[in-house]
Amino acid sequence: MRLLPRLDLTALDDLPLDPSTKGLPFDAPYLRIGDVAAQGWNVLRGDLPLPLAVIRQDIVAANSAWMGAFTAANDLLIAPHGKTTMSPFLFDLQLADGAWAMTVATVQQLGVCVRFGVKRVLLANQPVGAQAIDACFRALHSSDGFELYCLADGQDGIAMLAEGARLNPPPAGNPLRVLVEIGFIGGRTGARSIEAAMELARIVAATEGLALGGFECFEGLLPSPEAADGLIDDVAMLSRLALDEGLLPDDGPIVLSAGGSSFFDRVGERFGRVNFERPVLRVLRSGCYLTHDSLGYAAAFHRILDETTLHLPPGGLEAALEVWAHVQSRPENGRTMLTLGKRDISYDAGMPVPLRWYRPDGTMTAPAPMPAGHEVVALNDQHCHLVTPADSPLKPGDMVAFGIGHPCTTFDKWSLLMLVDPDYRVTGAIKTFF
Repeated sequence: MRLLPRLDLTALDDLPLDPSTKGLPFDAPYLRIGDVAAQGWNVLRGDLPLPLAVIRQDIVAANSAWMGAFTAANDLLIAPHGKTTMSPFLFDLQLADGAWAMTVATVQQLGVCVRFGVKRVLLANQPVGAQAIDACFRALHSSDGFELYCLADGQDGIAMLAEGARLNPPPAGNPLRVLVEIGFIGGRTGARSIEAAMELARIVAATEGLALGGFECFEGLLPSPEAADGLIDDVAMLSRLALDEGLLPDDGPIVLSAGGSSFFDRVGERFGRVNFERPVLRVLRSGCYLTHDSLGYAAAFHRILDETTLHLPPGGLEAALEVWAHVQSRPENGRTMLTLGKRDISYDAGMPVPLRWYRPDGTMTAPAPMPAGHEVVALNDQHCHLVTPADSPLKPGDMVAFGIGHPCTTFDKWSLLMLVDPDYRVTGAIKTFF
């Protein structure tokens, strides 16, 4: 298996920052992204305006390394979903820890990967429309050794891909690799039966410019690990049928892939049972492991720790992404208002979790754990409603760190996040491309 090279982030470091960028000080000078670390900012000292999204550098590095060790120990690969962060800096971290590819959902995201030098991309959607399909075939010409996988969901979509290949033939020996998707009733895309998926595989295998790479599913919307098992097993069954029918190219491995962050243990367990006469790539596409969260994925990981039969390396996943806000007001008993809202933090998978508090008047040397009884009950655009016990230590001007649920919908609210060390000194900046 060809490992991917690290990214050249020189162009990223050279990007200028608009002084009006959310998260920069009011009178920030014109800076390049690569200049941020040299400013000497510290979040706890009040050098940056709140609300502010930060990533704990030590934790995100440990999460990335843990997933690399986990996949290596269990004969798995990871093509992390780049849509979670849309950050080339973090893509590079994942590639350094052995990622097989980067997964994207849109052609815009594919373009970011190509721009910064990702050499293998999995577009986890069936491209539709002339612009998207043309972009896929142009990407195959973008650099030597670039590989692109996409999904097939139906015969009409494959016909559009075939026309794209006719209009802009891929380089010799580098076709558009297609993974046939199997879905489930009430789910998103994907063939709804084994028979339908096999027919798609036959069409792909017979289409010039395309190559059948394997099969995949997205199990993340299913309600339980047991429900996910059946869909994952269908991917393995389809691969066996396609191999027996001679539909897969002779010169490459078979890709079996599944995509969620909640059941990646079940994916590894089920795919681990597959043994063919040729190489098999068992590809996870989890993305949220990198920064993890304090709600749904944290609960899912506890289940994995309790239930999995796979080898677990030392350590584990921890929440690396926080959003800090000021206590603004305590206008009534039992309710405190903070300077953070729907424009700043995710709320689609649960309300933010108050983790720590800090009083920036010199009386505290470090943030303290948030006492029990503090709970977010509502968010407005720019305000957070925190239920507060009578003995709460919070007062206006204090700083509060919130944990998040579903990293995707916090990242997309920030074009710039600060990378911080354990003392909340800013060590760099993370640019996103949403």
